[in-house]
Order: sequence, then structure tokens, then C-alpha cells
Amino acid sequence: MVLGKVKSLTISFDCLNDSNVPVYSSGDTVSGRVNLEVTGEIRVKSLKIHARGHAKVRWTESRNAGSNTAYTQNYTEEVEYFNHKDILIGHERDDDNSEEGLHTIHSGRHEYAFSFELPQTPLATSFEGRHGSVRYWVKAELHRPWFLPVKLKKEFTVFEHIDINTPSLLSPQAGTKEKTLCCWFCTSGPISLSAKIERKGYTPGESIQIFAEIENCSSRVVVPKAAIYQTQAFYAKGKMKEVKQLVANLRGESLSSGKTETWNGKQLKIPPVSPSILDCSIIRVEYSLMVYVDIPGAMDLFLNLPLVIGTIPLHPFGSRTSSVSSQCSMNMNWLGLTLPERPEAPPSYAEVVTEEQRQSSLAPIGACDDFERALPGPLFAYIQEFRFLPPPLYSEIDPNPDQPTDDRPSCPSR
Repeated sequence: MVLGKVKSLTISFDCLNDSNVPVYSSGDTVSGRVNLEVTGEIRVKSLKIHARGHAKVRWTESRNAGSNTAYTQNYTEEVEYFNHKDILIGHERDDDNSEEGLHTIHSGRHEYAFSFELPQTPLATSFEGRHGSVRYWVKAELHRPWFLPVKLKKEFTVFEHIDINTPSLLSPQAGTKEKTLCCWFCTSGPISLSAKIERKGYTPGESIQIFAEIENCSSRVVVPKAAIYQTQAFYAKGKMKEVKQLVANLRGESLSSGKTETWNGKQLKIPPVSPSILDCSIIRVEYSLMVYVDIPGAMDLFLNLPLVIGTIPLHPFGSRTSSVSSQCSMNMNWLGLTLPERPEAPPSYAEVVTEEQRQSSLAPIGACDDFERALPGPLFAYIQEFRFLPPPLYSEIDPNPDQPTDDRPSCPSR
């Protein structure tokens, strides 16, 4: 490209933070300067800026239309958040080489200020994903007669703030699951997993404290683990493309048959990651904590606890509240009552619950469906709902079996 006497064209932002990085939020005013340096006198038709913000997704899929016939299907979608244009020098029309209305710029360095306001409506946080992105930028264009335009684009970052100091993000997340291993006609004891975290919302750099109990009543050696996953979902033309990425993980100690492991606040640190994107119609970025038991030769037993990665960290008051709540929960052992070293086996289920009570408690709900999923919300509701079901630790009979089972061995004493 022939620049002639134009030595450089640059864009600088008036940053709002101490780190000198251009970061903005909805409703903020974006301001800055277009810097032009020329080595001699030039005549200019216009100097413009074009600011834009949009989310865009794109991916392709191969289709088979019959024998020896294949084609590629493109999926694209775009959402525009704002589109602002301004003229710093000159006039709108740049499609002719007329000498009329030209502006003379003398040799040296020149600055031209610009300013515009971001929409008050929520904006999606800047993001670069596998099949899409959310980008915000300012482009400067210098137009002169008989020369190609000189163009420069510079991006800036937008954060749509997520305050984790809200009741929904401060609520504990908990769940419990159990799995029985079968090999032909032999059935081993169950593997049980219960896990809880203090809240749903976190910010990058924080550590998630995991409280969990893993009991291995099977004949295999298993390994408890935990991992944070990011899920990117892209939407276009009624289709969805999903990408799941590992963010961080940890590993517990191997657990032999008949053993139990307890995590009393095992920490998993959140690395620098993009905040959750929850309000964009074509791109969603979500997080989850997976606490699971790695079982050799079988499907893993796992719990998914949803996370929201925010931008506004926990306030001291919220921290104290969470701490008190956590302490109360731990004092109650949040899984039920504190178990003694060698618990005495409870009376049989039939001895304490009549058939009529059992049927009435199971009738209105898909209890097993809820039991199979992670269980958010207060544990009291969970205990109340399942008050007539046999305790998971001593369970010998599945109340809703897929098929009849006989004589499932109980867990050996710890």
C-alpha cells in the first residue's frame, strides 16, 4: 500500500483503569484519539472512525446427500450490539477524486479526539471461542484523492459485570450419587459419592473448597477426582455446536475396597478464565465443577455442580455470611448426622417404615431422577423429601430397580 507522506496512523484509548488497558462496560463512554503523523503537507478528503460491537458464530458441517455426493453446510449467525460512525475531518463522500472541499494537514504529528457512549442495555463480554467470538473495535479511515484509503482497526475489551454477591450465587451447591458394579452374574457393593461447595459464584484466582465423602464398597480400587470445565455453546439456524474444555483439576488418593475418603475443604484454584456469558442469544459460556470417582473398567461415577464465573468478587460481608453458613453446615455434617467410627447397623427398612408410608412417599415424585442429578438448594428439602427411603450408607435394596436383583452384598466394615 502506498502511504505517500503518511508516516503512521494509530489509535489510543483514554483508559478508565490504572492498568492502562482499555476495558469498558455497558453505559460507559469510550474516548480516545486518532494519531496521524505525516512527513509533508497532505490534502485530505476525510478522517473517519467506525466503532462496532457484535457477536458472531460460524462453523461448517459435512453432509452426505447420497451415493458419491457430499456437500458442506455453513452455519452462521450474528448479533450487533452497536454501530457508531463519526467524521473527524472532512465530509461523508469519499467516492470521487474531486479537489473540492479538501483539508490541508501540515507536516508533523496530529491528534483528533473521538468519543461515543456504549449502549445502556447489557452487552456480552468480549470472548474468543472455537466457533465464535464477541468483539468490540474502533476503526480509523483516512481518505485522500488519488490514494487508497489508509485504515487501522483497534479492539477494546468489554466486561458485562457479574456480581457474585447475589443470593442465587451465594447459595451452596450439593449432590449425592451411588453406583453398583456388575460383572456377569456377580454384583459387588456400591460406590457412593456426596459432594458440596459453599457457593455457586466465584471469580478467577479464587479457590473452590470442596467437601466430599467417597465410600468404596466395591471390589475395585477407585480414585476420587475433581475438575472444572468450561462449556462453550454456539447457536445458528436452529442448530447448536458445543465445545467442552478442561480448566483445572485435582486428584485424590486411591481408595481400596471397603475404604472411605473425606475431603474437608479440598481446594481447587480457578485460573484466569473468561467470565460466564449468560445473556447472549448465540453464544453461551458456562462452567461446572465435576466431582467424580474414576472406576477402572467401568463408567465413572460423577456429580456436576454448576458454577458462575463473575467479575465482582465476594464482599467482606458476603464472605462472613458465607463463612458462618458454611460453618453451620459443616457442624451438621451436611450429609446427615455425624457417623461414629464403627457405626452399628440400623434396623431393617421394613421394621421402621410400613408399605403404605413407603408408597405414599414415592407416589408424587420422580425421586430417583432427582437423586441421580446434582441437588442444588438446602439439604433440608432433600432430607425431607427422602425421609422414608432407606439410608444410602446401609442401602441393600434399590427401591426402584431397573431389574430384579438379589442379595447385593453390604459394604464391609471400615
